[in-house]
Amino acid sequence: MSQEKDIGLDIEKKSFTSADHSIEDTGDVTHTKLGFINNLASRLNAETKGVEIITDEEKHDDSLWNAASMWFSANFVIATYALGCLGVTVFGLCFWQAVLSILFFNLLGVFGVAYFSIFGPKLGMRQILLSKFLVGNITMRIFAFVNVIACIGWGAVNIMSSAQLINIVNNQACPPWAACIIIIVCTILVTFFGYNVIHQYEKWSWVPNLAVFLAIIARMTMSKTFTFKDSYGGEMVGGATTAGNVLSFGGAIFGFATGWTTYASDYTVYQPRDVNSYKIFAWVIAGLYIPLVFTMVLGAACATGTITNTRWAELYNEYSIGGLVYAILVEDSLHKFGEFLCVLLALSTIANNVPNMYSIALSAQAFWSPLIKVPRVVWTIVGNFVTLAICIPAYYDFKDVVDNFMNMIGYYLAIYQAIALSEHFIYNKNNFGAYDYENHKDPKSHPLGLAGTFAFLAGVAGAVCGLNQVWYMGPIAKKIGDYGGDVGFELAAGFSFIAYNITRPFEKKYIGR
Repeated sequence: MSQEKDIGLDIEKKSFTSADHSIEDTGDVTHTKLGFINNLASRLNAETKGVEIITDEEKHDDSLWNAASMWFSANFVIATYALGCLGVTVFGLCFWQAVLSILFFNLLGVFGVAYFSIFGPKLGMRQILLSKFLVGNITMRIFAFVNVIACIGWGAVNIMSSAQLINIVNNQACPPWAACIIIIVCTILVTFFGYNVIHQYEKWSWVPNLAVFLAIIARMTMSKTFTFKDSYGGEMVGGATTAGNVLSFGGAIFGFATGWTTYASDYTVYQPRDVNSYKIFAWVIAGLYIPLVFTMVLGAACATGTITNTRWAELYNEYSIGGLVYAILVEDSLHKFGEFLCVLLALSTIANNVPNMYSIALSAQAFWSPLIKVPRVVWTIVGNFVTLAICIPAYYDFKDVVDNFMNMIGYYLAIYQAIALSEHFIYNKNNFGAYDYENHKDPKSHPLGLAGTFAFLAGVAGAVCGLNQVWYMGPIAKKIGDYGGDVGFELAAGFSFIAYNITRPFEKKYIGR
């Protein structure tokens, strides 16, 4: 997997401080060079470190469970459950077709997140910053900008789904806008304090969600609504149309599973440099794959109830995933206790949005160097409020527009992985010693990014040829079955891989880096 570099360092575990900000061990924040915001954050014991490199003295986190539970909780949520439902309700697959798609495309999607998590301990750099070494300086800024949009967009989509579920309980006592505010405020409380508090929250926030999902399993079993048949009343069949539906469902799964790729090292960056890379990789894979498969398969199973139960279908059509959960847990079921479980599940979105709202600050700081002067906590709070400003009006007027836009933006992750993995394995020979991370501010330490930018544009062209969305179907996607098949991420990765490896040798030859 990786060639281990013997750094010969004794990792000294100290309190959470930043050498760049000259915080003294006495803890007297009046003797620091921090600004007012970072000064306040320090008094509240919040993380003040932003996109700056993490020094060996600051590497205090040696818990592999931290690395795994971060993603376990973030994916053990209602958004994952909702995605599993789509295989049956939108793409017309039978249960087992949906399950096979979930198993394969999730495995494909989690690899990038797990592998890039190794870079955190080795280089001490946040994912978007270390991307200068992987895709080039110019291209890194493109991805940083897209990352900011993605963090806000996915946060808004997730919040709208949860607000819908909170709104439906107790005779719609809580209006959607109030539900959105509740989730945003809770997210701010976690992300404000940074790395340590985020890991502590994600370590246990999956527990109440597990209780809700077990209740769903029990009530689903008692309802006797589960079926192996698809929405057309047939059994597991093949053909071009089924293949197209599998590819489209698989593309959505891949985009969701690999969505954390450009955040990956952010949550292992405080691990010691000598931590075993194989263990980091294995624990992160498990932390991602288990909740993704479990929750999506449960969603697919519950979605079959919309075929056999007209009331469930009615609630799903009117209230989407919130209506389905309400049908299972509340009506002719657990009633008021079921409504309580619905609220718990809606709040699971906090665990999913926390990585978005933490990493948005790092992407903003990496996009343009002067933005580093704005403290991380400010970017985190601003990102949450921008998300709120979008999700409330979107809930009432243009939710479908936001959903469709976010489905499109997921293709950039395939492009990122094709370029970054090419650089690491082909040109750096899978050797972490090739990265001059200590001099990362020196332009000569990393590629300029001309090849990366060309590959990015080629990947976009590939995605356009293969994407299959409600608003546009690419020319290649049209050829697959009656409803098309989404091969956007496959073509995006392929086009960018070829373009990068054609142009990168010329960049190295004529620019020298």
